Amino acid sequence: MKAALISLRSISSQWTIKEMKKYFSQVDDINLKEIEVSLGTKGINVLYKGDPLDHYDCIYAKGSFRFADILRTIAESRHKESYMPLDPDSFTIGHDKLLTHIALNRARIPMPDTYIASSLASAKEILDKIPYPIVMKFPKGTQGKGVMFADSFASASSILDALSALKQPFLLQEYIDTGGTDIRAIVIGDKVATAMRRTGAQGETRANLHAGGKGEPTVLDYRSAKLAVETGKAIGAEICAVDILESVKGPLVVEANLSPGLQGITMVTKENVAGKIAKYLGERTTAFLEQGKQKKMSKLVSEAGLVKQGEEHQIITNIDFRSSRMVLPKVITEFSEFSEMEEFIIHVKKGKILIEKYGP
Repeated sequence: MKAALISLRSISSQWTIKEMKKYFSQVDDINLKEIEVSLGTKGINVLYKGDPLDHYDCIYAKGSFRFADILRTIAESRHKESYMPLDPDSFTIGHDKLLTHIALNRARIPMPDTYIASSLASAKEILDKIPYPIVMKFPKGTQGKGVMFADSFASASSILDALSALKQPFLLQEYIDTGGTDIRAIVIGDKVATAMRRTGAQGETRANLHAGGKGEPTVLDYRSAKLAVETGKAIGAEICAVDILESVKGPLVVEANLSPGLQGITMVTKENVAGKIAKYLGERTTAFLEQGKQKKMSKLVSEAGLVKQGEEHQIITNIDFRSSRMVLPKVITEFSEFSEMEEFIIHVKKGKILIEKYGP
């Protein structure tokens, strides 16, 4: 099988590529920054370094929110012919906190109360009604960047005045007091592969390791693990990180990350997360190819009018006679899985020919 990892070539990506080589005969390291996409009446054309991107059985594409549009376009063009663990929609949803919250709300996944305002005036009206402290954040951003904390109406109002100059939308969110801790879970398929509890640095409301937080391995309870997996499904991602707050209301999902760093959680949990991702990609690609083969065979059988008789299939067709040779329909070659590299025994009598493989 042939695979490609399209990324910004982080250390996490290099670890994943190394592990993928255990399950794929070829793994190409594709730099996301060197990909171009052209859209036309003939479809989407993905170019890498100026040449058409090769066909791959598996494409694992990931990157920061700044590349969400091109990642979605790549996925749109290849997800039907290659196994991709992230749906095209996931790049739009997962890289936007507001769209993520909408998807979680639709899936009835519990999360902190979140507000968005259409103007500065309406935002201040919201500030006048909600309890403090609150969290204020930009819809796009990673590693805790663009997240602010306000403990009063006055401080929140001042932050809003500053944000209004940036002319960017922002979210107002209920603050959940967890003592500066949260849970990061790595979801792979329908399981939580590993998880860690993060504690923010002293005086820091964010628990992100990039913000100076510390981590310790943890095992999620059934409810939290179920929420993490459901979050991945809600945003269309088979591989992602999910951040959870442990509150008096129960576990609450605050964020999902389509391209999580693996260094911190690998160091904390001592789990080979990249290896687990690579194994999953190998297994899912094998299943994807087998499913494609079965669909192709079903189509051939349907088009050829094959009829099953016991353990055999029968087809009524003409035979192409070329000089002294007979050429069988393509569907027979496909269905029998005969190869020109093999030897065969041919049993012949008047009105009947039986062909079978020679040897075991």
